[in-house]
Amino acid sequence: MAKRSGDLRFQPSGGSRTPQIPVGKKQKLRIERLANDGRGIAFFEGRTWFVAGALPDEEIEARVLGARSQVVEARVERILTPSAGRRAEPCAHARQCGGCSLQHLPHGEQLALKQQQLAEQLRRVAGLQPEQWAAPLVGPELGYRRRARIAVRWDAKARQLAVGFRAPSSQEIVSIDECPVLVPALQPLMRGLGPLLRGLHKPQAIGHVELFSGSASALLVRHTQALPESDLEQLQRFCLEQGAQLWLQGEAAPAPFVADQQLAYRLETWDLQLHYRPGDFIQVNGPVNEAMVAQALDWMAPAADARVLDLFCGLGNFALPLARRVREVVAVEGVAAMVERAAQNALSNGLDNLHFHQADLSNPLVEAPWAREGFDAVLLDPPRDGAWEVVRQLGRLGARQVLYVSCNPATLARDAQELLRQGYRLKRAGILDMFPQTAHVEAMALFEADPDVRLI
Repeated sequence: MAKRSGDLRFQPSGGSRTPQIPVGKKQKLRIERLANDGRGIAFFEGRTWFVAGALPDEEIEARVLGARSQVVEARVERILTPSAGRRAEPCAHARQCGGCSLQHLPHGEQLALKQQQLAEQLRRVAGLQPEQWAAPLVGPELGYRRRARIAVRWDAKARQLAVGFRAPSSQEIVSIDECPVLVPALQPLMRGLGPLLRGLHKPQAIGHVELFSGSASALLVRHTQALPESDLEQLQRFCLEQGAQLWLQGEAAPAPFVADQQLAYRLETWDLQLHYRPGDFIQVNGPVNEAMVAQALDWMAPAADARVLDLFCGLGNFALPLARRVREVVAVEGVAAMVERAAQNALSNGLDNLHFHQADLSNPLVEAPWAREGFDAVLLDPPRDGAWEVVRQLGRLGARQVLYVSCNPATLARDAQELLRQGYRLKRAGILDMFPQTAHVEAMALFEADPDVRLI
């Protein structure tokens, strides 16, 4: 074999390296259009800029948050020429806080952006569009969030405690004492939280705080060290003044300070109350959650003698209302504690036609004893990474109908392509505005099999 010339290793590539852009650098830009996540897109000196807080046709000054290759991430520092479509943000902290990214965009345009993202993912990934687009499912623009996690950080050098929400693309905490997206019941807790925590004898022991609203308001304090008795008394006194429950979490699971206290939320349409504990998954938007459940049942229109499978059932958010309508519901969840609480919720609501099972949903379903009879319909509400392993098996369960609730249009589109391969068609789809003022997209899609098609 001929020996390679060593000189080749050191020959220049023939081009010059593009200089890096330092974090914090300011740059004037003209915004061309919006990205799917609501950031403005600009092009400058061969790079694509994604600018949070910017709108098309605006002249802005952007501050760099990070850069890699030909992509720069930035946020608006100053608006030099505003868009005619810009609105005043309802929150004074909107441009510093990372919680809401679209407050400057009118609500109707937020919905259009989310609808576009869903349609684009279905078309690009799966080559699909539904036979019918449903109108967006909406609720209040503000005052909707019934749970929130509050960031806390102790600065040992300054001996100060920061309390608030994280800034965009940063670990910095923006101090906030009022948040307009929280439900009204949580506003007094939010206003008093900073002074409360800063007044503790051992504030450095606080890891983070969570707020909940349902059958009661609640404050969960996650502590990394044991709290002094005086701090516990101060926390409980504050909660009593606010009419709220105090929950604590150290190394173990969250527990109420008063042993018999419970949290729950209601589904009024079905006269149901679902108990939960901090750490359990519940939808943050109560009105949209109830409307979502109603829409799911309306789209499915199950017969009274139907047998329905609810996958990723959680606390029974869909399973319990379904049980009011059909002969039998089989509900499956991967987390054993959630299965136990869901079964308790069915019992406390007087429902005896539900059967709850804990199962690893990445394993074959058809081999499970509860799946052998088959199902008339399947409802699934998976996490962000979708339900690929589950979806690959649905045709073998014999269900002629699949209702898929998604918090990620990309994985919904991927899974829709597999359902199409098995013999289903996309009958109806639409967005659920679970998180107004953000670019987060939730969606619902109904798949049906033709009566003459044999599912695979």
